[in-house]
Amino acid sequence: MIDIENKCLNNVTYIDLFCGIGGFHLALSSFGAKCVFASDIDGKARKVYQENFGIEPAGDITKIKNSEIPPHDFLCAGFPCQPFSISGNQNGFDDPHGKLFYQIIRIARFHKPKILLLENVKNLKTHNNSKTITEIRKQLNQIGYDVYDELLTASDFGVPQARERLYIVAFKKNLKVKSFTFPKVKNKTSCLREILYDEADKYDVSVKREYTKNEKPLHRKGLIQVARIGKGRQGERIYSQDGYATTLSSQSGGLGGKTGMYYVDGSVRKLYPRECARLMGFPDNFKYAKEISSAYKQFGNSVVVDVLQYILKEIITQLKNL
Repeated sequence: MIDIENKCLNNVTYIDLFCGIGGFHLALSSFGAKCVFASDIDGKARKVYQENFGIEPAGDITKIKNSEIPPHDFLCAGFPCQPFSISGNQNGFDDPHGKLFYQIIRIARFHKPKILLLENVKNLKTHNNSKTITEIRKQLNQIGYDVYDELLTASDFGVPQARERLYIVAFKKNLKVKSFTFPKVKNKTSCLREILYDEADKYDVSVKREYTKNEKPLHRKGLIQVARIGKGRQGERIYSQDGYATTLSSQSGGLGGKTGMYYVDGSVRKLYPRECARLMGFPDNFKYAKEISSAYKQFGNSVVVDVLQYILKEIITQLKNL
């Protein structure tokens, strides 16, 4: 999470749909914006959100009427990604979770917020031969928005995680935003070693299995694979702390599932929850779930705060130029 000196969104309100544990909340509030409504179906995530922000999110968004949601300037949503993910069923809008995108359309059509800020998996860009993203753009355009989207990687913005996600920014047409530029790579070099944290007294995350060291480290997009367990398939790869972390996930994915495995101080282990928090841009005073499996799932489902902050800076610049 980057420091924001100018709280230039002090008079701006936003809603936080599919809010999880509050990645969007951290990003928007860092600029001074005020959350007026949040919602998530996951009770454990709602509990973490309330503990950190003092706001009790509503539950199932499909059960909430438009009139029960306050007016707002920004609509933020990291809508469910499993139907579009390569690790999911890829059923897209045929999946009940995929259809939740239309809840965003429903609410935006009614409340007409100035800006929508959405996030989803990389695969959404090409899912169903790009028909899915085309449908999303079409739906947003039909209710009065100019739509821009871009794939951005967390490691390009100072967060040592190889996490690539699709970000969508939609401006109300009456703002007459005819072009929008997403933030450029910040060339901030970082590695996993910089965010490691000692929680050994609280959790045992060691991997007690025999492993085989690679003859030479394998380098791929900032990841440095130094060893493997078994055949070294997905979830069996062991990475160096001198490279990036692999993408955090809410799914299992074998021995290294959810966090990946790393060679640290002479042994192999997964990441501690606090390290996962740092890899998502969450500050060290953030109170995560006490149950480690819940913490892993919630961070894997979240958004990288730093990337959202850089996008918001570009949105603010765009609005100043209107």
